[in-house]
Amino acid sequence: MAALAARVSKQRAAAEGLGSNQNAVKYLGQDFETLRQQCLDSGVLFKDPEFPACPSALGYKDLGPCSPQTQGIVWKRPPELCPSPQFIVGGATRRDICQGGLGDCWLLAAIASLTLNEELLYRVVPRDQNFQQSYAGIFHFQFWQYGEWVDVVVDDRLPTKDGQLLFLHSEEGSEFWSALLEKAYAKLNGSYEALAGGSTVEGFEDFTGGISEFFDLKKPPASLYQIVRKALRRGSLLACSIDVSSAAETEALTSRKLVKGHAYSVTGAEEVDFRGRPEKLVRLRNPWGEVEWTGAWSDNAPEWSYIDPRQKEELDKKAEDGEFWMSFSDFLRQFSRLEICNLSPDSLSSEEVHKWNLVLFNGRWTRGSTAGGCQNYPATYWTNPQFKIRLDEADEHQEEGTGEPGCTVLLGLMQKNRRRQKRMGQGLLSIGYAVYKVPPELERHTDVHLGQRFFLGRQPSARSSTYVNLREVSARARLPPGEYLVVPSTFEPFQDGDFCLRVFSEKGARALEMGDMVAGKPHEPHPSEGDQVDGQIRSLVGKLAGKGSEISARDLRAVLNEAFSTRMDIKFDGFDINTCREMVSLMDSNGTGTLEFAEFKTLWLKIQKYLEIYLETDDNHSGTIDAHEMRTALRKAGFTLSNQVQQGIAMRYACSKLSIDFDGFVACMIRLETLFKLFALLDKDQDGAVQLSLAEWLCCALV
Repeated sequence: MAALAARVSKQRAAAEGLGSNQNAVKYLGQDFETLRQQCLDSGVLFKDPEFPACPSALGYKDLGPCSPQTQGIVWKRPPELCPSPQFIVGGATRRDICQGGLGDCWLLAAIASLTLNEELLYRVVPRDQNFQQSYAGIFHFQFWQYGEWVDVVVDDRLPTKDGQLLFLHSEEGSEFWSALLEKAYAKLNGSYEALAGGSTVEGFEDFTGGISEFFDLKKPPASLYQIVRKALRRGSLLACSIDVSSAAETEALTSRKLVKGHAYSVTGAEEVDFRGRPEKLVRLRNPWGEVEWTGAWSDNAPEWSYIDPRQKEELDKKAEDGEFWMSFSDFLRQFSRLEICNLSPDSLSSEEVHKWNLVLFNGRWTRGSTAGGCQNYPATYWTNPQFKIRLDEADEHQEEGTGEPGCTVLLGLMQKNRRRQKRMGQGLLSIGYAVYKVPPELERHTDVHLGQRFFLGRQPSARSSTYVNLREVSARARLPPGEYLVVPSTFEPFQDGDFCLRVFSEKGARALEMGDMVAGKPHEPHPSEGDQVDGQIRSLVGKLAGKGSEISARDLRAVLNEAFSTRMDIKFDGFDINTCREMVSLMDSNGTGTLEFAEFKTLWLKIQKYLEIYLETDDNHSGTIDAHEMRTALRKAGFTLSNQVQQGIAMRYACSKLSIDFDGFVACMIRLETLFKLFALLDKDQDGAVQLSLAEWLCCALV
């Protein structure tokens, strides 16, 4: 209940602009300026209660409280480590990023690339922080998280061993912005250990809000070198790595001193005249700093003797320690993959600079309602969240030889908060998406979640390359103008997880979540429907209350439980007294708290209708219906509900095996009808909104 309310509140705040870089969300409600002023007023240095300097901040397994690696660790503030600590000395540079005893080279590579773009850097590392003026032991950093910027506060107590910083540190020794940035990112993800292992693009995206693309260097596109140069010119962040075939190979050195399974930053691309022919070069940086490539075009390699000395001097100036040049052909041979975080994605496909349009959706896969798995599971696949995009205008510059006009879109599906959930044993889910062309007869059909029949035998127009356990899967697609349905999913059904889906389009794209509409028109029996069952009804009532008498909730429970307990085609454990009270409340027109015969008759007919729907939906005649089938059953009963409401229903009415028995089904129907009718009474203007005082809200909620 609290989680659902928080989600609604967050959606409203985002609609009002909260979460932009200029108005970042205060992580865990902590406001930097307020906390700093409180510390300055009290004369006490800040101690962060949300991320205390204790073993839990370090980790949960390899860096857990009893781990040998955490013995002897002392938390110290920078003024305790050196006489004159500085936040940033002479600007942030790649020399400030030296790896410590944590396997987060992917993060270091991202931070190193961030230093190449000052504008991006100072969005993450706010200016005017230091250890001199207004020093209070508190610092803050901003990160992009799933569609919004968050401001994370930390104290400056850092883990040390033998007087040295244990993790990320600067070469300078007295400069601490990078160590504090790492701590803030660890807080955001739950612990330092949660940062072990990852993809550099994860850091790229959290520092920029950009979207990433992956290139397999064993099958590179012909224009990859041009893509790299354009990306670097546009300030995009690039990283590459060498795949390993086993854990034993991780961080092993090749014969040319490249580190396997290790994230390198790509920092430059230049073309030189080598022996009368052009030679494409790329510059890379190893976050470790001291281990460099020893092949062609490495430092002091003979190839440098054959180019213009002035150009050699210029390229030498651009390469710092830990950086090296290599030929692009060697780059393709030696490395396995290239990752690019596009700050302006269209700059990679067009010489003209213009911003892409972006639509972002936040969603959730929930067991029993919206976690349908991939196309291999046709019975549940259709229950996944569905998003429709409409592409009206083709790209201005069409690629040669492509035939019909097309629209370029870049789709990114990102699962949320999985790194934070590592300590609970929850790893990354295997995720992917598929894009389907919407046929003309279903265009403009915006209020209905498309059912199982739509997907049977239908092939996607585009899809993610494979289901993979990465935080994000993304790819470009070129589609003819028209309407398309995007279906994000996990590989297996019934897996819970939050996600965000981003759709970048060169031209404006209209997009909406399918089935987001909420409407209800529950079945209202016609008086004549009950003529043939009057005798049965009177017989039931007569057993307890006598002919014509009014029926209390307790009497109603006895009557209904006797009527349905003998049925063999449904699983029925008896109606709860509270459900029966709600039935009385729904049907009681004169406020007596009991039902007259006519009211009971109408209720009975409603329940008979629900029984009919229940049996129709129970395809396998198990006596129950699966939670994911509730969407179909609800639609037959007259209710159109959003994914968020469907998720709430699954959590409330489904058992651990994700099935719903008859008494739970009827209870859900009665509750929904009560809520819809109550809202209709309160919505005097019929504008889809009501305003209630706290007392009024409590009265309605307790009905």
